[in-house]
Amino acid sequence: MNYEYTKFDLGRTITAEQQEFFNANGFIHFKNFIKPETVKDVIEASLTVQQEWLKNKTIKVNGVPVKYGKDLDGSDIVQRFAFINQHHPVFSELSQDPRLNILLNLIGPHARLGTEEKDGMVLNHYVNGAQSKFTQMGWHTDGLRDIFHGQRLNPMLNVGIHLSSLKPENGGLRLLAGTHKQSLYQMLFRKKYFLDNKADHKEIAIIPEAGDLTIHDGRLWHRVAQSSVIGETSRRRVIYLPIIAGKYEPKHEHSPTAFYQRFAELVK
Repeated sequence: MNYEYTKFDLGRTITAEQQEFFNANGFIHFKNFIKPETVKDVIEASLTVQQEWLKNKTIKVNGVPVKYGKDLDGSDIVQRFAFINQHHPVFSELSQDPRLNILLNLIGPHARLGTEEKDGMVLNHYVNGAQSKFTQMGWHTDGLRDIFHGQRLNPMLNVGIHLSSLKPENGGLRLLAGTHKQSLYQMLFRKKYFLDNKADHKEIAIIPEAGDLTIHDGRLWHRVAQSSVIGETSRRRVIYLPIIAGKYEPKHEHSPTAFYQRFAELVK
């Protein structure tokens, strides 16, 4: 496993060096995108949304299933929030950060933030305890969604805003650099989607500090590794927001649940 790769600072534009790195590897890591106090505000806002969804027994948001789980003390928690940007002003404001528009250049013309499409802004909350179920995710590509919908594979990037500082033993994002350039056959059959959780000797471990931002191409093979530690030190939170191109397809409260989302325990 490789922990060493170049990390960058996000300025007013994507530099030629950053574009070259992203084109070659299919991912990029920017340091210190949001400040520690913003990280704190975001986590507190997620707890407010969680309290509301637990109270209302919210099952789906715009057709996307909400993933519930158990905290270390056995209490109910939300472990995957979909479209959280539509449920609290802190997340809405974060999704409108003008610096995110700089990232659109990684795809090119006609790219947009998917705040109303796909699953919107998603917050994942992992914790490894005795009753935990949402602790890892097997190998997959995000591009499979378009194929499920019978669509051609449109450009898509996943922007991750990390709310936890991780060490390798905390698990987290693992990816196979360069696989965004693979054939469609390799995209479909290189790994057993979601079922294969095994480490790959070529994988790169993303080890962020709280407040860092990462981007990975939707065609890239990646997984979420389980924490090897148990308890509070295993807790990690990360936000994902898609950058997409192609037909505009916003979701709403009457949107149907996608076929693959019926297997909610597998969905990122």
